Amino acid sequence: MTPDSDDLFKAILKLKDTDEARAFFRDLLTANEIVEFGQRWKVAQMLAEGISYTKIAEETGMSSTTIARVHKWLKKGMGGYKLILKRLR
Repeated sequence: MTPDSDDLFKAILKLKDTDEARAFFRDLLTANEIVEFGQRWKVAQMLAEGISYTKIAEETGMSSTTIARVHKWLKKGMGGYKLILKRLR
Protein backbone atom coordinates (compact mmCIF):
# COMPACT_ATOMS: atom_id res chain seq x y z
CA MET A 1 0.00 0.00 0.00
CA THR A 2 0.98 3.62 -0.40
CA PRO A 3 0.49 6.79 1.64
CA ASP A 4 -2.28 7.71 -0.83
CA SER A 5 -4.01 4.42 -0.04
CA ASP A 6 -3.74 5.11 3.67
CA ASP A 7 -5.24 8.57 3.13
CA LEU A 8 -8.14 6.99 1.24
CA PHE A 9 -8.80 4.49 4.05
CA LYS A 10 -8.73 7.31 6.62
CA ALA A 11 -11.22 9.27 4.52
CA ILE A 12 -13.54 6.24 4.32
CA LEU A 13 -13.48 5.95 8.11
CA LYS A 14 -14.88 9.50 8.33
CA LEU A 15 -18.08 8.57 6.45
CA LYS A 16 -21.06 8.60 8.82
CA ASP A 17 -23.74 6.59 7.02
CA THR A 18 -24.65 4.75 3.83
CA ASP A 19 -25.83 7.94 2.12
CA GLU A 20 -22.43 9.55 2.65
CA ALA A 21 -20.68 6.36 1.56
CA ARG A 22 -22.83 6.12 -1.57
CA ALA A 23 -22.03 9.73 -2.54
CA PHE A 24 -18.31 9.37 -1.85
CA PHE A 25 -17.90 6.09 -3.69
CA ARG A 26 -19.98 7.31 -6.63
CA ASP A 27 -17.62 10.25 -7.03
CA LEU A 28 -14.56 8.01 -6.58
CA LEU A 29 -15.60 5.03 -8.74
CA THR A 30 -17.63 4.35 -11.85
CA ALA A 31 -21.10 2.91 -11.42
CA ASN A 32 -19.84 -0.39 -12.85
CA GLU A 33 -16.97 -0.55 -10.35
CA ILE A 34 -19.41 -0.05 -7.48
CA VAL A 35 -21.64 -2.82 -8.83
CA GLU A 36 -18.63 -5.13 -9.18
CA PHE A 37 -17.47 -4.44 -5.61
CA GLY A 38 -21.00 -5.07 -4.38
CA GLN A 39 -21.13 -8.37 -6.24
CA ARG A 40 -17.80 -9.48 -4.77
CA TRP A 41 -19.09 -8.67 -1.30
CA LYS A 42 -22.26 -10.68 -1.99
CA VAL A 43 -20.12 -13.61 -3.16
CA ALA A 44 -18.06 -13.43 0.06
CA GLN A 45 -21.23 -13.49 2.14
CA MET A 46 -22.62 -16.45 0.21
CA LEU A 47 -19.35 -18.38 0.46
CA ALA A 48 -19.29 -17.77 4.21
CA GLU A 49 -22.78 -19.28 4.36
CA GLY A 50 -21.49 -22.40 2.59
CA ILE A 51 -23.37 -21.81 -0.66
CA SER A 52 -21.93 -23.66 -3.67
CA TYR A 53 -20.05 -21.98 -6.51
CA THR A 54 -22.79 -23.09 -8.93
CA LYS A 55 -25.58 -21.51 -6.88
CA ILE A 56 -23.53 -18.33 -6.37
CA ALA A 57 -22.85 -18.07 -10.11
CA GLU A 58 -26.56 -18.56 -10.86
CA GLU A 59 -27.67 -15.91 -8.37
CA THR A 60 -24.97 -13.29 -8.98
CA GLY A 61 -23.92 -13.82 -12.58
CA MET A 62 -20.29 -13.85 -11.43
CA SER A 63 -17.84 -16.19 -13.16
CA SER A 64 -16.42 -19.23 -11.40
CA THR A 65 -13.00 -17.58 -11.70
CA THR A 66 -14.16 -14.52 -9.76
CA ILE A 67 -15.92 -16.69 -7.18
CA ALA A 68 -12.74 -18.75 -6.73
CA ARG A 69 -10.68 -15.58 -6.32
CA VAL A 70 -13.03 -14.23 -3.65
CA HIS A 71 -12.96 -17.64 -1.94
CA LYS A 72 -9.15 -17.56 -1.93
CA TRP A 73 -9.13 -14.08 -0.37
CA LEU A 74 -11.78 -15.13 2.13
CA LYS A 75 -9.67 -18.10 3.25
CA LYS A 76 -6.10 -16.83 2.82
CA GLY A 77 -6.32 -13.07 2.44
CA MET A 78 -5.54 -10.41 5.01
CA GLY A 79 -8.66 -11.17 7.04
CA GLY A 80 -10.75 -8.21 5.91
CA TYR A 81 -13.70 -10.26 4.69
CA LYS A 82 -13.71 -12.36 7.88
CA LEU A 83 -13.50 -9.28 10.08
CA ILE A 84 -16.52 -7.60 8.53
CA LEU A 85 -18.54 -10.81 8.26
CA LYS A 86 -17.99 -11.36 11.99
CA ARG A 87 -18.95 -7.78 12.87
CA LEU A 88 -22.15 -7.99 10.83
CA ARG A 89 -23.40 -11.13 12.58
